[in-house]
This record gives sequence, structure tokens and C-alpha cells, in this order.
Amino acid sequence: MDSALLDLLGRVDTPTVCNAIEVVEARRGFDRFTRGTMVASDPGASAMVGYARTARLAARHPPEEAAEVIRERRMAYYRYMAEAPAPAIAVIEDLDWPDCIGAYWGEINTAVHRGFGLAGVVTNGVVRDLGDLPDRFPVLAGSVGPSHGFVHVREIDCPVTVMGLTVSPGDLVHADRHGAVVIPAEVVPGLADGIARLLETERIVLDAARAPGFDFTSFEAAWTRFEKART
Repeated sequence: MDSALLDLLGRVDTPTVCNAIEVVEARRGFDRFTRGTMVASDPGASAMVGYARTARLAARHPPEEAAEVIRERRMAYYRYMAEAPAPAIAVIEDLDWPDCIGAYWGEINTAVHRGFGLAGVVTNGVVRDLGDLPDRFPVLAGSVGPSHGFVHVREIDCPVTVMGLTVSPGDLVHADRHGAVVIPAEVVPGLADGIARLLETERIVLDAARAPGFDFTSFEAAWTRFEKART
């Protein structure tokens, strides 16, 4: 990814990216985003941007496979994450959804993944150890809980579904406290321009609304210019 685009994406929020994708596509209806309210470990953190490294896990019941199989898969998972080309985000599906009980994302695993160079994690699973998580490694999770249960990795490098969003390995993901989106590869070349056009168009209404003496008449005039600019 172009470093200038990466920097720009890190400075805008996920709703802006959602809207900018529609600007580039010149149509409404983009729908590759998460559904429902998620828990942000650091609501004030900048957006995380990166290519998805994916896995599935479960925690409600003890694993049925042999201990050596579980350990081998666990190490394969960590190797997979450690070898992720930057920028990368862990996107993890908890197969226990919607009854997730095992927090894979606590002080230890977040420190390990941050050490590997990942930008953060998006999961429908559980986060814990709030207050002890490392800086600059946001976790966007389905819930908060105290226990790790019998958490174990089931599958690595596979399509996953997190809060209604299906993500394949290598998909470009943008996420913050609002949720996550997959940025289609075909819009990437025009995304910086799309963001600029979106922000410029929004300023037509925002500048008017924030000006002294704002009333319906000035709103109507601004909205008319806004509608012309966005079509």
C-alpha cells in the first residue's frame, strides 16, 4: 500500500472510509461492514489499517483433539501472525458466537501480537485485562469478560465472519470504535481522492451550521449546494 494512503487512512475514521468508498463507486449501498455495537479497548485510538490475518477459535468446551495437535496448531498460528507482511490486522472469529465466554485477547496475547508488528485486532470474541493492554494496539471485540475458558485455535488463514462481516485472508481492513470495513481492492487507487471529495462536500453543510446566524434559510441554501456537489 502507498505510504501516503496508509497515513491518510490512519487519520480518518471508519465512517469516513465507508462514505468515501461510495464516492469512489459512485453509488450508495456499500455493505462490507460490521453490524451491531462492538467494544473498543481504546475508544480514543487512531484507526487501525492493514491486511487481514485470519483465524477461528473456540472456548466454551475443552478441545477434543490431542494436546500435541492443539499445541502444534497454536504455534502455527503464532508463526502465521509473526510472518504477516505489514501493515496487518488480526481478524479472529470466535465460533462460540453469540455465547462467547473465553477472552483470547488479554494482556499477554495483545503484547505478543503488537510485538509481531500487527496493528490491532477485530473479533466477535472477548477481550479482558482492560487497563493493562499495550498502547497502540486497539482491540475491537464483541464483548468484555473475565475468563479465558478453554480457548484454543481451530483454524488458520481462512475466511472468517465477524459481526456480520466476512473477511478473507489478505483483505484490506479499516477499523475503529465504530466497527470495521473491508476496503475493496478496486477502490484503493481512487480512495484518497474520494476521501478528499467527501470531506470537501461535507464542509458545505458543516461550515454553514457552525457559522453565526445559522437558520433554516442558510441551511436550505447550503443543503442545495451539498446535494449538487455529491451527485
